[in-house]
Amino acid sequence: MGAAAPGTAGTRPPTAAPGNAGTRPPGRRDPRRPAGAPPRTRQTHPAQTPTTARGPQHPTPPQPRPTDLFADRLLAVLSGRRPVHSMLRHTLGSAYDDLFHLAEHGPLRGNHGVPTVRDIGYYVPRPGAIEAFARIGTGDRLRAMAFRLELGTDRRWRCTAVELGGPRRPHTEDD
Repeated sequence: MGAAAPGTAGTRPPTAAPGNAGTRPPGRRDPRRPAGAPPRTRQTHPAQTPTTARGPQHPTPPQPRPTDLFADRLLAVLSGRRPVHSMLRHTLGSAYDDLFHLAEHGPLRGNHGVPTVRDIGYYVPRPGAIEAFARIGTGDRLRAMAFRLELGTDRRWRCTAVELGGPRRPHTEDD
């Protein structure tokens, strides 16, 4: 392979198909397009489509709230469906350690059914912070999960605290 001529890096010379040399038009034209009409452009992502007087041409689907996302992520870890390290980039401070210790005991694992998030509530103590709770149902059992989210400078939410409440094993004298 030889060196490209200056100013032509990354381009290939036009090639003609055998037997078609000189019969192909120099550029591709759409005969249905009126003369002088601008060429068509590629479709853009719905979030990038221009809006009209009637609103966006393609409305974007609603994004899930961070409380919903984190409740599902935390539940997946605490029920053993996802490994704890999947939350490494989504936690800060001691929240990862707390999550690791909670998941180690497998509080939402067992033969009582698949745990699901039944309800989520939250409180915003200040802009960029959310204190949330989730009611976790497993069969006929109900547990509570509380967590705190903080918005980082990179505009990503991270979990800074997590706790799990609900039925525990009975207290014994050995404790």
